[in-house]
Amino acid sequence: MTASKDRAVVPAVEIERRVEWVDTDAGGHHHHHAIARWVESAEAELLRRYGLEWLFGRTPRVHYEVDYRRRLWFGDLVRIRLELARLGEKSMRLGFEVHSEHELAAAGSVVTAFANPTGGAEPWPIDVRRALSAPDGLPGD
Repeated sequence: MTASKDRAVVPAVEIERRVEWVDTDAGGHHHHHAIARWVESAEAELLRRYGLEWLFGRTPRVHYEVDYRRRLWFGDLVRIRLELARLGEKSMRLGFEVHSEHELAAAGSVVTAFANPTGGAEPWPIDVRRALSAPDGLPGD
């Protein structure tokens, strides 16, 4: 999930969380919703970092996928890395990895669209494209 040599650094963020009691299920390990919640926390931090917190409520999820690789247990420290993988005309794909202290626990992506609160998907405003685009561009459509 790192930027290739032919691209400038992509917008990305890393956050840390601890697996809390509420994050676990009857089996004692993390419940799938914990990954989604941590990814959304990382997304909020990414948007704040780029001055785009006003997008809250305008970026519905249109696709979410995750591969679970390792269980996480109550008290484990986890690191969530989220980066912009693709900025299209009306949607963006954010890639993520969730690591325990020693290994990859989950990886996936979430696709959001820019939507008018009273209508459908619309092209990303120019200020969003400027804030998230590297000088030499990001993969898009």
